[in-house]
Amino acid sequence: MDIFRVRGGKPLTGHVRVVGAKNAISKMLVASLLSDKRCVFSNVPNILDVETTVRLCQEIGMEVEWDREERTMSVITKEIKSSYIPLNFSGANRIPILMLGALLGRAETPIVMPLVGGCKLGRRPVDFHVMALRKLGARVEHRTGNDAYCAHAPSGLKGAIIELPYPSVMATENVILAACRAKGRSVIHGAAIEPEIVDLILFLQKLGVVIYVDVDRTIYVQETTTFYEVEHTIIPDRIEAACFGMMAIATKGSVFVEGARQAHMITFLNKLRQINGGFAVKEEGIEFFYQGALRGGLHLETDVHPGFLTDWQQPFVILLTQAEGSSVVHETVYENRFGYIETLKQMGAQAELFSQCLGDRPCRFALQNYQHSLIVKGPTVFKGRRIHIPDLRAGFAYLMAALLAPEESIISGLPYIDRGYEKLEGKLQPLGADIQRVDATQPAEEGRCVHFSHASHRLQPEDVEPLL
Repeated sequence: MDIFRVRGGKPLTGHVRVVGAKNAISKMLVASLLSDKRCVFSNVPNILDVETTVRLCQEIGMEVEWDREERTMSVITKEIKSSYIPLNFSGANRIPILMLGALLGRAETPIVMPLVGGCKLGRRPVDFHVMALRKLGARVEHRTGNDAYCAHAPSGLKGAIIELPYPSVMATENVILAACRAKGRSVIHGAAIEPEIVDLILFLQKLGVVIYVDVDRTIYVQETTTFYEVEHTIIPDRIEAACFGMMAIATKGSVFVEGARQAHMITFLNKLRQINGGFAVKEEGIEFFYQGALRGGLHLETDVHPGFLTDWQQPFVILLTQAEGSSVVHETVYENRFGYIETLKQMGAQAELFSQCLGDRPCRFALQNYQHSLIVKGPTVFKGRRIHIPDLRAGFAYLMAALLAPEESIISGLPYIDRGYEKLEGKLQPLGADIQRVDATQPAEEGRCVHFSHASHRLQPEDVEPLL
């Protein structure tokens, strides 16, 4: 099992290029199952989530040619060979749920899929998916015996008006995919409108779908019977771009993030300005830099796009630990997204959680005893320690904290990081980061130690916690 060995205290400087968005390419691979035409993707990230999605689609019948060096992928699904998704994909990621929408209009047999997985951020129910697919004419049932969902549309799907109670990204995507082959026209009210969804819509339009976004979060989809071959370039990953930007500012460095798009990061950039984080928008990307002491006193609330993305929250909290004064963070998307705070406190962070809504926006978690608000005070001097990653974005936050600590830290649970970041250590090392990926089963190098608060000892295999 691999681990990161990190020694912080150095400013990051230089140039880094972001890859294609994880949350775009994985959905488009599933969307390509709608047709029997070839689809060629460019700017494909070489990450674990894409590998998992490819294997999942291959189970269905997709043929894949992936040039990892050129970041291109050619896929075609001439026929649906199986509508049964093996249960070993349960927990791998949340992509299996989208197979319902993609296959309902094409598969002749019922679709059986395992319960969804991914990072443990909260309940993340599939109720919205099931409700919407049933409105389109699908029969959807939960089989408790093998903990899976079964869906079928023996009479075909029919266009409908769908009202989503919350602008869930994956529920919106699922309805869009199912509506592509539903007879007539479908209207989705209360839809999510993230850049990745817009990119999916652009891909589907190339594929042959008549689809567009109207005002007030409304998406229209027309029945599609004729499909075309597609060439599509995946949009840059706005989450990765922001993460590198925050890391540069927190370490008092300067990093040009090639591929970062201002239009996809407006809310994030505004928050940076408010705490005196430096950035300059260029033609090819955005330069992020430390321009002086960071200011606290910020009030931040996560929300669906165009609000502050929940996946930016964890590294931004690390940024706030370096700011002078107290700030408030109110998480309104996932009820359990502050599970990483206790470890940060052990590293030296001054932060307290609250179940009250410390914000102005209507919140689904009000009066439900979820600790979804945070007060964080800075500046903080972090201490190196042993860390186990609980989920993808918390993992990046831990890495940021480790890069701020002068002592050495040991970080395990790297498969979470590998889900969304491509060869992260290889991108950070040229920026000046002291980070190494090593095999935890190998003896530690002479003179290298692991630091735990006030004590240290040589790294041994038993020091590394097992994967969750």
